[in-house]
Amino acid sequence: MPSYPGISSEAFRHPLDRQAEQALRSVPGFDLVARKFVEFVYERPRYVYLMGNTIQVGVRQYSSIYQIFRECLQSLDITIEPALFVSQAPSVNAYALGQEKPCVVLNSALLDLVSETELRSVIAHELGHLKCGHTTLTQMAMWVNMAIAGLADFTFGLSNLISTGLLLAFYEWLRKAELSADRASLLVMDDLNLVLSGMMRLAGGSLKYGHELSLEELIKQSDRYQALDEDQLNQFYKFSLYNDVQSGVFLTHPFTIERVRYLQEWSASSEFQQIKQGKYVRVGSEGSVEVETQPDEAEKLKRQIEELQKEIDRLKRTE
Repeated sequence: MPSYPGISSEAFRHPLDRQAEQALRSVPGFDLVARKFVEFVYERPRYVYLMGNTIQVGVRQYSSIYQIFRECLQSLDITIEPALFVSQAPSVNAYALGQEKPCVVLNSALLDLVSETELRSVIAHELGHLKCGHTTLTQMAMWVNMAIAGLADFTFGLSNLISTGLLLAFYEWLRKAELSADRASLLVMDDLNLVLSGMMRLAGGSLKYGHELSLEELIKQSDRYQALDEDQLNQFYKFSLYNDVQSGVFLTHPFTIERVRYLQEWSASSEFQQIKQGKYVRVGSEGSVEVETQPDEAEKLKRQIEELQKEIDRLKRTE
């Protein structure tokens, strides 16, 4: 397994992740929400729940999973070991939480579906979120959504102040953050097909018919999906599927097919090859790898969010 001593998350963080975060932080209301969220430390109750209601993985508890976990930590040079939990849950899922007490949670249904190789890819993906420092903003996004829906235990009077634009910006960032975590997975696995095979299984894997899955066909499907953008109406449908404002349903992840294409492009890039050769941004240093940035994209995202907020407000007035 490859290792990247001293690697910084800036070495592999996707530019769209960085730009979406910049756009999010510039949306009116973000600073107020951030102050309230930090003030009342949201992560601690969740950690208490995990310690009390799931299985903590270690040397003598799910030892095979723990070994995979430790190898992924070493590969990404994560020196402070997060906690690892297995939760009894029917959904095929895994997630990372926490800043002061970081942890990774694997649902039992995930363990039943994937191979050890695919599990390694999933764990590396979640550790990528921790490496990039995504977890605080991720928890803030979930809390903001619950605050708007009136489900949060403590909204601190913010539920009426949080704009739809802010919510849209949070979810736009959530989806772009997944692209960075996918890159972390590729760095650990060092094999594009292994990562893509894991994505395919998570998108539509079957215990009974999984042996009939074809990665080659998935890539062809990706090509057909990209061709849909030739029709502008399809682009509108995609946006609406990601952000169903009327029903309050927002997707936290990009479509699997889109993630396939993004990862294919990065695996063929000189940036990825440089990292494999040891030429990458290191923690505490100015980058030895030039990271491509497009400041205009952040402004573009901000304008789109503002325009959508105006349209939503207009529709509300006509109801």
